[in-house]
Amino acid sequence: MEINSLGNLIEAINKSKENDLYQLIAALGIRHVGINAAKTIAKTYTSMDELMNASLEDLSNIEDIGNITANSIYEFFKQEQTIDLIQKLKESNVNMTTKKSENVSEKFNNMTFVLTGTLEKYTRDEATRIIEDMGGRVSNTVSKKTTYVLAGEAAGGKLKKAKELGIKIISEKKFERMISK
Repeated sequence: MEINSLGNLIEAINKSKENDLYQLIAALGIRHVGINAAKTIAKTYTSMDELMNASLEDLSNIEDIGNITANSIYEFFKQEQTIDLIQKLKESNVNMTTKKSENVSEKFNNMTFVLTGTLEKYTRDEATRIIEDMGGRVSNTVSKKTTYVLAGEAAGGKLKKAKELGIKIISEKKFERMISK
């Protein structure tokens, strides 16, 4: 490995120590816990210690976390190897807390958005960050719980499903008006 590559690797490792708690939760590989579930969990439990000490009942009461996932989380944090791993990560100064979001507002609190098609002004990651910073949630699937479908060019199956379910469909221009108010 070249010296420059090694330096970049060390820099990347050190930078990853500053990641938000949800990124660590997702990276742990807990069965049934992906990035969206990790974000939801990190909104309820803002430190790794809180999460590790959560009861099965408390985990089951997290919105959008079912009993199977709650049990998986609970069992994961009761394993001796997990406890040892978390301790080693703490000793390595890995961030174990939710970073305080500088929310623009809670305008989208309790709202779920689905993004479909190609947006002109925003990447999906940028639109997701805006929605989450305003208290909303982004899902990959349209359901009765979906508040809005943000539809760009060449929207397909998700748009069709939204129409079938009577979900409100918004354009990128409407989205911009919503975030600028």
